[in-house]
Amino acid sequence: MSKRKAPQESPNQGITDFLTELANYERNVNRAIHKYNAYRKAASVISRYPSRIRSGAEAKKLDGVGAKIAEKIDEFLSTGKLRKLEKIRQDDTSASINFLTRVTGIGPAAARKFVEEGIKTLEDLRKNEHKLTHHQRIGLKYFEDFEKRIPREEMLQMQEIVLKEVKNVDPNYIATVCGSFRRGAESSGDMDILLTHPTFTSESSKQSKLLHQVIEQLEKVHFVTDVLSKGDTKFMGVCQLPNKEDGTSYPHRRIDIRYTFQYMKNLSIFCVTDICFKFCIQISISVFKIRLIPKDQYYCGVLYFTGSDIFNKNMRAHALEMGFTINEYTIRPLGVTGVAGEALPVECERDIFDYIQWKYREPKDRSE
Repeated sequence: MSKRKAPQESPNQGITDFLTELANYERNVNRAIHKYNAYRKAASVISRYPSRIRSGAEAKKLDGVGAKIAEKIDEFLSTGKLRKLEKIRQDDTSASINFLTRVTGIGPAAARKFVEEGIKTLEDLRKNEHKLTHHQRIGLKYFEDFEKRIPREEMLQMQEIVLKEVKNVDPNYIATVCGSFRRGAESSGDMDILLTHPTFTSESSKQSKLLHQVIEQLEKVHFVTDVLSKGDTKFMGVCQLPNKEDGTSYPHRRIDIRYTFQYMKNLSIFCVTDICFKFCIQISISVFKIRLIPKDQYYCGVLYFTGSDIFNKNMRAHALEMGFTINEYTIRPLGVTGVAGEALPVECERDIFDYIQWKYREPKDRSE
């Protein structure tokens, strides 16, 4: 669900920005998922390229950058813009649909419906709040907060709180924070956690209390502040760092130092005559997702939700070559007819790598 802007620029930020904008246009307006995936993959690969790209030909050497994308890179590098994007931006409908989908809970179909009704901006949404679902109202309420990324330092604090409270409920729980955070990212768009318990397997009946009692505990300590959706095995809400002393939310303080200068003519220099220390309030508020997964499927889930998408795709392709099929639930051997057999036992991620005879890669090495 990450719809947040990157916290710092890479050497090729301009290229990744226009590719991301094209990807969102293809998904939200044209509903062309294959083009969306192509642009997104190219943006991901280029964002990790360590030096400034000088030409489309140079970019084309990277996995995921084809001839058409290379042509667009050449156009952008030579003119500083892209004709296709300029045309898209001038189309009011397309621009409005793209913008509205940045509100959590508003997908492409809902965005198009709102635009057809003349609802195109945040102010329009606020004036028509009665038309929004509960999820969309929360997305509107925290729009500016969700646009910001969470620094890794704060993600580590959040992880510490969640894992501590999960164990307080029942020490037999196992929980893992996945996504780009687990891969070592310096910032994250949201917090995605997988949860399991030894008593819950794929053969068990629904045990919603295993998830609900964890959520109730996180609400009790004021970590979870709002509920977006709550089912038997999936929860989505809003979280923020609570105060360790009394459980209430606290702001993170950043010191803004301002100086007053005065020009001293007789010395021909500027002198500092006053210093003002100003505390600026910053509160990290994030989308919080937690999934309850059967214990026998847990590590396939951890592997899948750690990502990256490109890594998962490459691993699945290798598994097929070795006669296995992998998804977020299981790894299964393929028979001579191509039909998948029974799920293989998995006690850790390394088991999956071993089955397909692939060298184990630490999460930090799974970005591509």
